[in-house]
Amino acid sequence: MIVLDLFAGPGGWSHALAVLGVRDIGLEWDEWACKTRAAQGQLTVRTDVAMYPVWPFLGKTTGLIASPPCQAWSMAGKRLGLLDQPLVHQAVADLSTGRDTREQLLASCRDERSLLAAEPMRYLHALNQHGQPEWVAMEEVPDVLPLWRQYAAILRSWGYSVWTGILNAADYGVPQTRRRAILLASRTRTAEPPPPTHAKAAEPESLFGPGRAQWVSMAEALGWGATDRPVPTVCAGGGPGGGPEPFPSGSRKTLTDARDRGAWKPQRSLVLQSRGEGAGGIARHGARENRPAGTPAPTLAGEVPRWSWSLRSNNQANATVRRADQPAGTLFFGHRANECVWVAEPAPGGTDEERPAPESIRITAQEAGLLQTFPADYRWAGNKGQQFSQIGNAVPPRLAAHLLAPHLGKTLSPDDFTLAA
Repeated sequence: MIVLDLFAGPGGWSHALAVLGVRDIGLEWDEWACKTRAAQGQLTVRTDVAMYPVWPFLGKTTGLIASPPCQAWSMAGKRLGLLDQPLVHQAVADLSTGRDTREQLLASCRDERSLLAAEPMRYLHALNQHGQPEWVAMEEVPDVLPLWRQYAAILRSWGYSVWTGILNAADYGVPQTRRRAILLASRTRTAEPPPPTHAKAAEPESLFGPGRAQWVSMAEALGWGATDRPVPTVCAGGGPGGGPEPFPSGSRKTLTDARDRGAWKPQRSLVLQSRGEGAGGIARHGARENRPAGTPAPTLAGEVPRWSWSLRSNNQANATVRRADQPAGTLFFGHRANECVWVAEPAPGGTDEERPAPESIRITAQEAGLLQTFPADYRWAGNKGQQFSQIGNAVPPRLAAHLLAPHLGKTLSPDDFTLAA
């Protein structure tokens, strides 16, 4: 039996299934997402989902997953998909009866990607003739919820139990307040959202059992140490980590640029004291990327932290800015205006008027991947832009695992997703 993953991307759903002991077959068009999937050993057919035939999966598909490209609907884009909504709804209605009017409707769409949100219905209609799939899981940006409700009405008429709604990824241990429209459907069980495991504030234990844990912060996810005053360490060109800022503003930018070119070489030796190494342990200043996975970020011994760090989602006036001891806002990438950067502010009790604030620093792909709950050793293919595009468009695997576990008869363990490891 097959779990079919439409618009599989770099493997957010696939990694979640792997954690749960299941493999899927992903259909994906993007070259670099396919290469990323291949690097993880995920099964992939490189194809246009809108052109690929359904017949190879008939009678063989137990689960269908779909996260259609969201650029046409996303707040980060031009949102022409919202103007195309009537056409998409018409396509879904037609496909649910076996009528393929996509070509005519596409000619009227303002964004050619809009109709991709109707593609899952083409597969669902064909599979339904064989009494399949057993379950369905779909995810998109919040504005797609009305479309998911249309899908829900059709699936209910076919005998499915269906739930649709908006879920916040932070409520499931993702260090990011990423809100997504979700559809869950099943032929064999009552479809309902998974119980949240986390809350904005930690909940005390009660007669009903332990309360929910506090939302996971960026600092915790990145292994900086979940403190109320996270501070940076410059490592191989300006990476925030945990410690005072030893370089002035101009040096920081120079080091960052050199790191990006792969040309950075240490100019001075700094002995750092790691919070996790005990009183006698020391670690030499070096590349952030080479710090052992899972170890606390180092801090200069005896120094008072001077800077605390926040993540800014883009350079627009209304950009989301979150402190490192909070979850990130929704990560999205795609063009220069949407680059996430770390920005520094004087830490409480650690200001130094003569010391200039460090420059802002672009988030790295590994950091962005960790904030999406991909493992630190996930192998991203492509250049920086291609990697960030994949990461920003992926479903967080930790959220995906919570959505899928009930359909697979699995129970998630707190250790199934180890942060900063």
